[in-house]
Amino acid sequence: MDQTLKGRKIIVAVAPVGRSVEAPSLNPLTPEDVAGQVVDCAKAGAGMVHLHVRDREGKQTEKLHDFSKTLDLIRKDSDIIIQGSTGGLTTLTLEERCVSLNDPRVEVASLNMGSVNFGEDVYVNRLPDIRYWAKRMEETKVVPELEVFEVGMMPAVRHLIREGVLKPPCHFNFCLGFHWALPADPKSLFFMTSLLEDKEGWGIIHDGMSDLSLLATAIGMGAKVVRVGFEDSVFYAPGKAAKTNPALVEKAVSLVRQIGFEPASPKEAREMLGISKSK
Repeated sequence: MDQTLKGRKIIVAVAPVGRSVEAPSLNPLTPEDVAGQVVDCAKAGAGMVHLHVRDREGKQTEKLHDFSKTLDLIRKDSDIIIQGSTGGLTTLTLEERCVSLNDPRVEVASLNMGSVNFGEDVYVNRLPDIRYWAKRMEETKVVPELEVFEVGMMPAVRHLIREGVLKPPCHFNFCLGFHWALPADPKSLFFMTSLLEDKEGWGIIHDGMSDLSLLATAIGMGAKVVRVGFEDSVFYAPGKAAKTNPALVEKAVSLVRQIGFEPASPKEAREMLGISKSK
């Protein structure tokens, strides 16, 4: 076995709140339900949770009340990494889209690296917007996770590094399967990873996944992070839907172990992502 892979750890992330979840899957919406599932996901081996600021109907909002209450409940029983979002198809302002950064327990945040078609809509992330959110992350000592939906976003990253807006080494998240963005295909991963530089880590989101095969491919190619959760899909195998998010995490952790690696604990994940902010 390659000694560089011996003892390798994989961060299993979870995005627990779905957009349109049908029975038998149980979409968590209230702070109590979200926190309960997140704590169980952490027990199952998840090292990081991705959370939007939402109201009790699952709609994005600029009001932190339910978000912060959810974090209160999570922190009672888990030290899982909290990742906030600056994303989503929304009419919120730039500051409202990054309101999660105002909660000091947020340690990582998604930073979308450009605009892209999402089905019939346009997901707008202009370069001035990206600079604004990157500055807010620097001010709040939050580590950016660079969300890449199209190959043209990679040279944009290099430009922002030269400007000093982004500080290397960067951590990328390749977002595959979104309608009219990068297709969920190993060829996309081969192409995108060929554009990485030394010491740059990466992970994967497979939106709408029907099985875990692309996550397995990503792990084999060197991904540090794989994500599951109802925000992406309720399925772990064709026609087989998980009832809860912890069930998906269990499948992902089992996959990691069957390949021969181990899920990273929150402490190990913080070291892997270069997180120094006190949780």
